[in-house]
Amino acid sequence: MTLNEFVAQYDRAGSVVLLEGKREVNAQDAPLLTELGRILASKTQHMTFRSGNAPGSDELFSMGVTEVDAKRLQVVTPYGGHRSKANHAHQTYSLDEIDLANEPDIVYQSKTGGRNDKLIDRFAGGNRDRASIKAAYLVRDTVKVIGSRAIAPASFGIFYDNLDDPRQGGTGHTMTVCSNNLVPYVDQSVWMTWLEIHSSGG
Repeated sequence: MTLNEFVAQYDRAGSVVLLEGKREVNAQDAPLLTELGRILASKTQHMTFRSGNAPGSDELFSMGVTEVDAKRLQVVTPYGGHRSKANHAHQTYSLDEIDLANEPDIVYQSKTGGRNDKLIDRFAGGNRDRASIKAAYLVRDTVKVIGSRAIAPASFGIFYDNLDDPRQGGTGHTMTVCSNNLVPYVDQSVWMTWLEIHSSGG
């Protein structure tokens, strides 16, 4: 998929594009994430960009979007007030506003059959101790993809991953949820070629 093909297919009303990835970003790559956010916001009119408000990739992508049109940036946070000073989104959704008891699919899709499943159950049951708060980040990542009763699902995902050890941690979880819900996505092995072609005038 080329940049122009992506824009033609996804720049429509109701389209939600994830812009996110690893907290650790190679220094030489950091400006490219911001550039991509800037280019996407400049070349489109209708799509909304969604972030998890984390440091690193999320923040770098979002900086590019907000330089052009902050009104089309939204974030989903694990709790109210999360990194509020770094949050420049027009719209913020917090897990505090979601009644997980009435959103069983969010809880189900947040579980991977691993050690965090019990923490997720505790978090969904209202427990907010230091251990269960870790589950909030996984649940947040799930919501970013599938949405909720009040949040539209994602249409496409654009990620910055660790290509030497891909699909790990929260980024890997989000990619898995995308795959499970047939939400297409790309990582920098694709979108960095978009920048190269764009810079050459293609």
